[in-house]
Amino acid sequence: MKNKNLKSVAPEEKKNTPADLIFNKENYVLIAISMAMVILGFVLMSGKTGDIYDFRRATLAPIIVILGFGVGIAAIFYRKK
Repeated sequence: MKNKNLKSVAPEEKKNTPADLIFNKENYVLIAISMAMVILGFVLMSGKTGDIYDFRRATLAPIIVILGFGVGIAAIFYRKK
């Protein structure tokens, strides 16, 4: 038995406002910067010529990669006040 008096009510469409979104523009910019830093670090680590234990590959590139991951974590937690 179906009740014909009940109307099928569609849920209200909720539009995402800037206050409802998890990340804002600054977060995405910081995430893009962190990704670029990580990619730059891995590019600096790569290469077939030269000594594998030189400053660029053994010291500079890992520092840039770790800083890139740190910026990425900070970008996720960053919230505008």
